[in-house]
Amino acid sequence: MRIDKFLKVSRLIKRRTVANEACGAGRVSIGGKAVKAGADVKIGDVVEIGFGEKKIRLRVLSLSEHVTKEAASSMYEIIGEN
Repeated sequence: MRIDKFLKVSRLIKRRTVANEACGAGRVSIGGKAVKAGADVKIGDVVEIGFGEKKIRLRVLSLSEHVTKEAASSMYEIIGEN
């Protein structure tokens, strides 16, 4: 699954275009490497997202094309914030 779609489906970022822009600005990384919006994300990958001064690290637990709002947070596990 593309990282921009994962961020939207998991509701970490509200819109796919915003996720696209975040990737383009270098605020999203997988395994410590900055990625573009089309990069593939796999189960077990560690993703880091920068929101201004705040950074969130998470581990991908599942991938799904469509998920309910209640189940969206089960797609990842937060492993660090600062």
